[in-house]
Amino acid sequence: MTGSGLVHGAGWAFLIGIVFFSGSLYTMALTGITKLGAVTPIGGVAFIVGWILLGIAAMRNL
Repeated sequence: MTGSGLVHGAGWAFLIGIVFFSGSLYTMALTGITKLGAVTPIGGVAFIVGWILLGIAAMRNL
């Protein structure tokens, strides 16, 4: 993956993290549907992947 591809991938990973992590927590808080709690870790993993990709892209540009 190129540097810009890594940043692009990081952006998508952050977007997925926002939707799954924050979206599931907001939905659980507002509706009381607790089954969405199983989706929350997927968003957390997406955030971690996003930070790793962004870090790799930054290291390659040094």
